[in-house]
Amino acid sequence: MLMRTLGVFALSLVALGAQAQAPAAQPPPAQPAAVCTRADLQAAVDSYVAAQKAGDVSKLAFADNAVFKENMADVAKGEGLWSKPLPVALSRSFLDSTRCKTFTEVIVTQGEHQYVIGTRLYVDRRKITRIDSLITDKGDWLFNANAYLKYSSKEDWSAPKPAAHVSGQELINAANSYLDMFSDKFVKTPWGRPCARLEGGAYTNRDGDPDATCEVGIPAGVLYIVNRDYVVDEDLGVINVFCRFGNSSTGMPDSHTFRLVNGKLSNVHTLSVNLNPDRPSPQADDNGAIVR
Repeated sequence: MLMRTLGVFALSLVALGAQAQAPAAQPPPAQPAAVCTRADLQAAVDSYVAAQKAGDVSKLAFADNAVFKENMADVAKGEGLWSKPLPVALSRSFLDSTRCKTFTEVIVTQGEHQYVIGTRLYVDRRKITRIDSLITDKGDWLFNANAYLKYSSKEDWSAPKPAAHVSGQELINAANSYLDMFSDKFVKTPWGRPCARLEGGAYTNRDGDPDATCEVGIPAGVLYIVNRDYVVDEDLGVINVFCRFGNSSTGMPDSHTFRLVNGKLSNVHTLSVNLNPDRPSPQADDNGAIVR
């Protein structure tokens, strides 16, 4: 099923009648590129999962000036969900040693509250400079943690065979083509078969059809997907995109994760945070079907 827009706000320009023109603002100085290895990134995600299980943020090696975000808003270090112990049923991580970023999908089905979480870590010289989590639970778009665990745990996200690998740029192009379809229905996307999409908990291939497709249509109208930011794991053939639907500051926070094999989409996972609890989103049942 498909995202619905939260609305796109029109921008207006106001002419100023000042006689003197203020000097142009100078761009901030360039920051040095982060330094990391794939081993550094793996150590970081391992520490994050351990911290989430224990609710012990001290397990994470944060830099002194680390940034803490939840659902694309600033939070205090001790107020994020990473400070609460959770019985993690499944986690899956992807590493980008070019951008020194990671993405980890965490599924929680037991305990007092169910979640599906998508967490980014930014790493520099073995220190975490930023943690950025999208927290989805009941009321978020098509949410059902039981279904998410059921189908995600059965999928193959292992590294493709060498001949089936694609470049990082091909991964970015494929992800962008998928997201661009929401504003331009004529964009060509590299659909593969089989391909399955897991969206919040709704699943497009519940019958295990070997010829299943993710090409199930796009909502009518024009919806821009903005603020795209990438984690590209070339080794595993996976790209994760953090973005917003509609408005660049108030649009629905979203994570899309794509796996490509032979240059074709094989798996798509999405997590979308409903910022308007007074307008409930449709939900999925434990079998991955949409119920309302």
